Amino acid sequence: MSYAARTTRYQGSIMVDICDLYLIGRKLEQDGLVINLTMEYYQQEVIEQPYAQDLLQKCGIASLVGDRIVKQALDLRLAKEASVRKISGVPFLMIYKFRHM
Repeated sequence: MSYAARTTRYQGSIMVDICDLYLIGRKLEQDGLVINLTMEYYQQEVIEQPYAQDLLQKCGIASLVGDRIVKQALDLRLAKEASVRKISGVPFLMIYKFRHM
């Protein structure tokens, strides 16, 4: 499985945006919310499932769009099904990992 991914350093941790590759170029709209899944934003690189899993485990913040990547996060127990929102029928999940200092 291939994904479009973007990684950014943010306040000492890694922030990732990962989208199922087949969704790139789509515009999701629902109830006034619009998400443009552009190549320019999401596709900093194309990654495969093992690296996506590694990023999900290491990141502090994740924004995930698509059936496959959201399922992977749920399978890793990084979130619960109740946290998944569907926008135009496409799963969307935000994950924030709180760390104690």
